[in-house]
Amino acid sequence: RELLWGGPLRLLDHAAMRRRAAEGLAEIGVNVPSVEVAVGALSGGQRQAIAVARAVLSQARILLLDEPLAAMGAREARLIIDLIERLKARGDIAIAMIAHNYAQTLEICDRVVLMQHGEITFESAAAATSAAELLEIIRREYRAARAG
Repeated sequence: RELLWGGPLRLLDHAAMRRRAAEGLAEIGVNVPSVEVAVGALSGGQRQAIAVARAVLSQARILLLDEPLAAMGAREARLIIDLIERLKARGDIAIAMIAHNYAQTLEICDRVVLMQHGEITFESAAAATSAAELLEIIRREYRAARAG
């Protein structure tokens, strides 16, 4: 949120905004070179972390992540996974993640829900299933749909 100086003109307080951004990023463990660096100059993982941080710092109660690890290298994906783990540990925000990488999904999530055409086809605790089981369920659903 914008921090404003009082008075009739209500000017932006850039120093306070930079300070609050740095504090907020540090609070959830996001490391960027400087809050003054253009987001476009950051790595994909850092940009994704900034997007997550914006939601968290705006006091969102639910965080919906759509393919948060797509097109990322291992190092960048690890940065986002670590951030998600820290947010989970805080316990003050619900996180729903849409993903197709089942190994990463099982590493991050507490529960797994498979959906097809808007219908839940499988639901389980992440610890009670495996990537192989999820793939087999999807193959079975695909074959059934093709046989149709």
